[in-house]
Amino acid sequence: MRVGVDARELCGRPTGAGRYLAGLLRQWAADERARACEFLLYAPEPIALALDARRFPTREVRGGGGWRWEQLAVPKVAARDHLDVWFAPAYTAPLRLSVPVVAAIHDISFVAHPEWFHVREGLRRRWLTRQTSRSAAAIVTISEFTKRELMERLDVPSAKIHVIPPGIDHAAPATRQQRSAGTDPTVLYVGSIFNRRRVPDLIRGFAPIARAHPNASLDIVGDNRSYPRLDLHRTIHAEGMEPAVRWHEYVTEDQLIELYERGRAFAFLSEYEGLGLTPLEALAAGAPAVLLDTPVARESCGAAAVYVKPDDLPAITRALETVLFDEPTRTRLLEAAPAVLARYSWPHAARETLAVLEGAVGS
Repeated sequence: MRVGVDARELCGRPTGAGRYLAGLLRQWAADERARACEFLLYAPEPIALALDARRFPTREVRGGGGWRWEQLAVPKVAARDHLDVWFAPAYTAPLRLSVPVVAAIHDISFVAHPEWFHVREGLRRRWLTRQTSRSAAAIVTISEFTKRELMERLDVPSAKIHVIPPGIDHAAPATRQQRSAGTDPTVLYVGSIFNRRRVPDLIRGFAPIARAHPNASLDIVGDNRSYPRLDLHRTIHAEGMEPAVRWHEYVTEDQLIELYERGRAFAFLSEYEGLGLTPLEALAAGAPAVLLDTPVARESCGAAAVYVKPDDLPAITRALETVLFDEPTRTRLLEAAPAVLARYSWPHAARETLAVLEGAVGS
């Protein structure tokens, strides 16, 4: 089976969708069943992932990597490669392909909340995702919440949607025990900065803790993709939080692992996600999370997180204090972690996604 893969998310600085695709590709490289497949990776420039070039050849297709590249340039090249199926790991796919398409749609925030997007960007995302969901042979998504959203907001048939949670990297149990023994009270946030993730509220909720504990700190990791534009530097300055709050717009994978290992608590106050992978990564590293109380947050982290209602800064502060300093609560959350984390496995995700691709070819 020859699988065409949209690999542009692996170019430059891979974030959410790029890390998702990288996890699948690494597992397919190691999986015995996947050895019968050839994965052709289409990208506008060299990708940032080391793979066997014989099984994972890269087709460099000139262009900027935007929707014109996807819809106009890629189909011409892919038509010459005699593909059996196309895998689109990030919401949309070329609409002029002559082979079955499997598309991964992680969330539809641009449909549920168009006010969070520039008008032109929102229109483009909604139209292309709607057309992809209609033409695709199958849709892969990462949570039951997003499956319901796809059914209710885009009228995608239930039978067409396959819920396959992604994998995460699990820390060794010793790491979690060492974290409980006592470290500086460091809070971590990881994820692109969107308005829905309420990072200014996190900074304001953390400020009383930093004033009470001089060794407390907050690390924010993510580039600013907010609309309307959020000025985080202004919020940090207004709260007098330099240098307790450190904003890293991008970090390498090794630097991210180091931040996870150093963090004692994680915070992710998002009101809308397809899943929310970074709280799970933090939990695997021994840092339980404070999350906004939403259905998808409860679905993903269950009993291994502390939940707060929106627009309640004192509650955010209390929750952060609890996760940082209350040892019985930390013990309870970390004891709940293995059952939660067991649902997120790259071998399972890769195996199930490959089965969907095979099923698309068979249909």
